[in-house]
Amino acid sequence: MLKFLYCTTLGRILLKPLTSRIVSQAAGAFMDSRLSKVLIPRFVKSAGIDVSEYETDGLRSFNEFFYRKIKDGLRPIATDPSVLIAPADGLLTAYPIRSGLVVPVKQSEYSIARLVEDAELAANFEGGWCLVFRLCVHHYHRYSYIESGVKSANRFIAGKLHTVQPIALERTPVFIENCRDYTVISTSNLGRVVQMEVGALLVGKIENLTPGEAEVERGAEKGRFLYGGSTIVALVEKDRVEIASAILEASERGEETPVKLGEPIGKILGA
Repeated sequence: MLKFLYCTTLGRILLKPLTSRIVSQAAGAFMDSRLSKVLIPRFVKSAGIDVSEYETDGLRSFNEFFYRKIKDGLRPIATDPSVLIAPADGLLTAYPIRSGLVVPVKQSEYSIARLVEDAELAANFEGGWCLVFRLCVHHYHRYSYIESGVKSANRFIAGKLHTVQPIALERTPVFIENCRDYTVISTSNLGRVVQMEVGALLVGKIENLTPGEAEVERGAEKGRFLYGGSTIVALVEKDRVEIASAILEASERGEETPVKLGEPIGKILGA
């Protein structure tokens, strides 16, 4: 179906209304309803989810299962201040930012200025890193702050809601077209970091717990995604981190690396 929608003329005509926020909001409303509970058993089976890892008592809807809580101790946060952590479960790719652009292998390039819609802010990340954590439907859909510091008020950018599957990423600059919500975190170890959540097809909502300015701690829960595959993008300044070599080598081949919330993905320089 995705190949038809993104690779044929008729499919692209049909795609336009499907990527509207209204369609995804309607789907999200159903996933919030009690009627949606009937979808959970089949979803668990098809996605291969080990429900023993999660708190599942008293769930009232599919979405409550989708953003289920994980049991204590199963996502430990690395405590070494020199460690860069993954802010979520997902599939990670790391891209260098050059001449204001991110040029992923086999995917559409995009500019940092268009991603954040702020040219002055984007200039801070020239020569740095764009870390993309793509969450699939089977992943744990809560996410945390990538580093401690003082966060700005969140900025929401309205847009479309394309799928974040690779077939769409190869043909459409998804991250600069989709709805997204980001904050700038001023940190001691990493300078300024942008942490952004990107909506996707059939994501009813991105729920961030603290939309305003606040002090935040690495590993503290930042928010959650409702139904649909979604993405977190982190922008890191130049000469602040050393990404794990295995992740870099995979990214250069156009491959994603599975990671879990709280685990090390690199080293913070000078921490």
